[in-house]
Amino acid sequence: MGEHQTVEHDVLVIGAGGAGLRAAIEAAAEGVSVGLVCKSLLGKAHTVMAEGGVAAALGNVDDRDSWRVHFADTMRGGQYVNNWRMAELHAKEAPARVNELEAWGALFDRTKDGRILQRNFGGHRYPRLAHVGDRTGLEMIRTLQDHGVHRGIDVHMECTVLTLLVDGGRVAGAFGYDRERGRFRIFKAKAVVLATGGIGRAYKITSNSWEYTGDGHSLAYHAGAQLQDMEFVQFHPTGMIWPPSVRGILVTEGVRGEGGVLRNSEGRRFMFDDIPDNYRSQTADNEEEGWRYTQGDKSARRPPELLTRDHVARCIVNQVKAGKGSPHGGVLLDISWIREKLPNAPEHIRRKLPSMYHQFMQLANIDITTTPMEIGPTTHYMMGGIRVNGETQESTLPGLFAAGECAAGLHGANRLGGNSLSDLLVFGKRAGEHAAKFARTHGAVTVDAAQVAAAERAALEPFDRAGSAEGPYQVQDTLQETMQDLVGIVRTQHEMEEALERVMALKGQAARVAVRGNREYNPGWHTALDLTHLLTVSEAITRSALERKESRGGHFRDDFPEKNPAYATFNLVVRKGGEGEMLLERAPIPPLPAELQAVIEEMK
Repeated sequence: MGEHQTVEHDVLVIGAGGAGLRAAIEAAAEGVSVGLVCKSLLGKAHTVMAEGGVAAALGNVDDRDSWRVHFADTMRGGQYVNNWRMAELHAKEAPARVNELEAWGALFDRTKDGRILQRNFGGHRYPRLAHVGDRTGLEMIRTLQDHGVHRGIDVHMECTVLTLLVDGGRVAGAFGYDRERGRFRIFKAKAVVLATGGIGRAYKITSNSWEYTGDGHSLAYHAGAQLQDMEFVQFHPTGMIWPPSVRGILVTEGVRGEGGVLRNSEGRRFMFDDIPDNYRSQTADNEEEGWRYTQGDKSARRPPELLTRDHVARCIVNQVKAGKGSPHGGVLLDISWIREKLPNAPEHIRRKLPSMYHQFMQLANIDITTTPMEIGPTTHYMMGGIRVNGETQESTLPGLFAAGECAAGLHGANRLGGNSLSDLLVFGKRAGEHAAKFARTHGAVTVDAAQVAAAERAALEPFDRAGSAEGPYQVQDTLQETMQDLVGIVRTQHEMEEALERVMALKGQAARVAVRGNREYNPGWHTALDLTHLLTVSEAITRSALERKESRGGHFRDDFPEKNPAYATFNLVVRKGGEGEMLLERAPIPPLPAELQAVIEEMK
């Protein structure tokens, strides 16, 4: 082994977004030493881009809301392949986590009588999202970061983890490098929490930041943990599509929650044309009722623009395919029309959606108070991830925990808007708490020098291939186009089989990529090292999508367009075989307890 900087903690948290910060805070509160590793600077995690709000049944705007309604909404949105215990805990504990965040200094928007204001969002029966304009994630990160600093957490910034270390069948820490100088680091830990976010950079068009290369999913898989539900990728229906330089940047669902409507090139509100049967009783059948709902009329039903994200995204794609799309291949999202209803509409829009107003004015030269926005679907969120215990968030590898987007279970086949931020808080806390308990009750670990040496050799290999014509950016670009075109919003058997062939070929190319220069300030090297993660999650997504021969939630197959009840009885689990091959298994979903089944029946 060469020279390495070695640090030791009881609990190591990898990822400093909402889930990682909340896990680190809770672990530190348990009295153990905590290290926090982040790929960029502290405070710049992708959580800052979350806009609409935190879903929690506070009942501040509509007192009919409760954990029971939130639980039923989450299960219905997830098409009932959720981990029901996680959905129950999430619905019950989210209000306390939001109130806790407020006590730590978060400044939420307020009702007239001073309570936390809540807004409408897709798939939620009642106004449920606590928010700070359309900058909720930024406020969450600011609050958690400030609170975490006072807990004495050691932060390792601009550091990328390349592999997890194991010792006798349990996790023993991690091996990585600092991104500036390229110096290797060993993190020795009794327990590890993965909070690395999603996989969006496996696709060409995405709302995700550069960090979202599937690191946590891949790290867990190669260390021996299981992944679950990898076929379920969420395409947010509203991303910017013009100009090309901003394609994929998120347009918050809050625009529709405040009254924004979707129109095709003929000016028609096409969402009224296709309302799923299981949502028909809860959905407005005329424009006036939909408007009244967005303004807080408790007797009104939600407009169809606030149906679940998977459905809205497919409806947009159908309009484009039918030749009724906008000039650049999307549809129009119009909030400016509310000037017909509100005398102070421009001021109202700028106050409720300040980031959206600024985003379109600066990036597209469009004033959303007067002009519709051109939008289209963008790869947004990964419902699948590391298979965890619903109570503790421990993975199938002892001592390895996961929380947030890189963990699977809560959202099932499709996530409801706003459930991501409450997911971070609820299960970030649980992961940190149980990781600390694991660290206290298990003995010391030993770092295997052979594992470290192998990881170091693998990291430096691209420099040894300097004569090769293969480049990391070309491999990454081809992979993104493959996933976007062949394993995207609408899927078919032959296209996914072609995608799998391409992914396997790209694995061979990735093993030959060359990097020039040295380890300092070398983005080509960083990209080469990311390829392992991107290719691992892409293969897992494609194999799982091929196996699920039905359409459910975020997974839609043109050749199997209907739900198959038999596929509602299991989750697809991915694990690494003894020869390094990727294996798929069907894991039965435990039956719902009678009391939770009664809640679902009651809320239909």
